[in-house]
Amino acid sequence: MTVTETLNEGLKRGYELTITASAIAAKVDSAIAEVAPQVRMPGFRPGKVPSNLIRKMHGEALRREAIQQAVNDAVNGLMTEKAIRPAMQPTLDLDGGANEGEDLKVSVSLEVLPDVPDSDVDGISLERLTVEATDADIDAAVERLAEQQKSFEDAPAKHKAKTGDLVVMDYAGSVDGVAFDGGTGEGMEIELGSGRLIPGFEDGLVGVKTGDEKTVKVTFPDDYPAENLAGKAAEFAVKVTAVRQPKTVVIDDTLATNLGLESLDQLKTILKDQVEAELNGLTRTYLKRKLLDHLAAAHSFEVPPSMVDAEFQQIWQQVAAEASDEDKASMEAERGDYGRIAERRVRLGLLLSDIGQKNGVQVSQQEMNRLVAQEASRFRGQEREVQKYFAENAMAAAQLRAPLFEEKVVDFLLGKAKITDRAVTRAELEAAIESEDETPLGAGAPGHVHGPDCDDDHGHDHGAKPAKKAAAKKAVQAEEAAPVAEEAAAAPTKKAPAKKKAAEAVAEAAVEEAPAKKAAPKKKAAAK
Repeated sequence: MTVTETLNEGLKRGYELTITASAIAAKVDSAIAEVAPQVRMPGFRPGKVPSNLIRKMHGEALRREAIQQAVNDAVNGLMTEKAIRPAMQPTLDLDGGANEGEDLKVSVSLEVLPDVPDSDVDGISLERLTVEATDADIDAAVERLAEQQKSFEDAPAKHKAKTGDLVVMDYAGSVDGVAFDGGTGEGMEIELGSGRLIPGFEDGLVGVKTGDEKTVKVTFPDDYPAENLAGKAAEFAVKVTAVRQPKTVVIDDTLATNLGLESLDQLKTILKDQVEAELNGLTRTYLKRKLLDHLAAAHSFEVPPSMVDAEFQQIWQQVAAEASDEDKASMEAERGDYGRIAERRVRLGLLLSDIGQKNGVQVSQQEMNRLVAQEASRFRGQEREVQKYFAENAMAAAQLRAPLFEEKVVDFLLGKAKITDRAVTRAELEAAIESEDETPLGAGAPGHVHGPDCDDDHGHDHGAKPAKKAAAKKAVQAEEAAPVAEEAAAAPTKKAPAKKKAAEAVAEAAVEEAPAKKAAPKKKAAAK
């Protein structure tokens, strides 16, 4: 094989490999000799079929396989000989070699990983904002949990429904007098003020009594997923079968025992742990963001355009999927901003990977086994297949390993940093985080149930539209680098959440604020 370099410009490389006809022929002969013992043909004993007959019957297929093997060997040899570290999969263009006696020319185009400059990892000065979980925080968490556990009782016959009451109703919807699919239902329960229904529907139920029949007029949102209903005015014939009032929930040991716990004190202990974990998460989010800001400002080196493009496409797809219709109209004007976000993510990913390698940061086999087990737990009944997949697929394993590797590098850097603590309130910490985000998170996207309600299982809310640039905010808020495996570029993979005890899971739900107030960013988002 001969190798000719055709391009050496920045991180771009090009090579032309010539694989001789004799080398291909030798691989074909080797393949024929390998399969000969298994070939069966009438008139010949097993394994005694002449090679010329095997060549005549299977030569074309064996030649294709031989060429594929020759190309793989040639490209792998090129990478080893030139000590090339490809940023992405090389692009190959084959010319010739299809016929006997014909050389094969392979054009190889690729981008290489850059030489990352050494980083001074000692003595980085950072400020850490800390928040102490107060008794008031714990009491508020208990109250939220109690609110979630409330029940309802039948209201007096003449009671008029108000916000907070539960209305049970049958309904039948129509547009221009014509009923539509999914627009009828019986016995639906709705808590007034919950925001579950189409805008205006719950308001139309305020003041109704048991036995009332009423026509509620609403307009489907313009971004409603059913195109035949989006933006349309509709009428729902409603019959109220019951109105129920919320019972007062007493915060005492009974509340805890109803959740499977021994006492209110035990419940408060669990909630305190959850509150502290959430506050620690906010603290780490802010601290990690400042660390990455420092690294980004201190390092500037060329990054592979192919990696930047791949990262951009991931960000762009996420933004497009989560953007409101209003945002989508202006997205193109911000394409350049997201391109710079992608470049920063890739640069930080490569930098963190280099720092980790040079300082011996590793993901242990035990940690890797745990990651695989967590991922396999998401596919019940297929756990063995998932484990086998990661055992046999090095790139998939690298993708799974990369986020944990990044977190360990961050921990390594924070362990060497000069960190000063400053106590603040939760509101101040959230404000510090949000000050680096352009807008707060918006509400969820509309669902696809065509009646007045939206099934809770869908996780949507028809009562509010996403805040402007909500998707953009979500794409940049976590301030993370693009996860890069120790030896190869790898796209981020969502990790399966760890399982919790039932009581802890219930308690955790009470700790979370309403979506409009939450400031803790989610993982696996783009860096600002």
